[in-house]
Amino acid sequence: MLGFFDTLGPGELLVILAVVLLLFGAKRLPEMARSLGRSSREFKKGMREGSDEEEQEKKAAESKTDSTPSS
Repeated sequence: MLGFFDTLGPGELLVILAVVLLLFGAKRLPEMARSLGRSSREFKKGMREGSDEEEQEKKAAESKTDSTPSS
């Protein structure tokens, strides 16, 4: 997917920007960019919290197996 953006030149990017501007209007674009930034930030926060929970679960499982007496 990222390879697609490598082939776009400045002319193509300008045309895409013009089309987006015509479709959504100049007033709506900053709102959309702000919303995209917030959702990206929330996604990253959720990913960090998920990995933190996984680490806590692993530590709890390790301490549980360490504390059980072997038969």
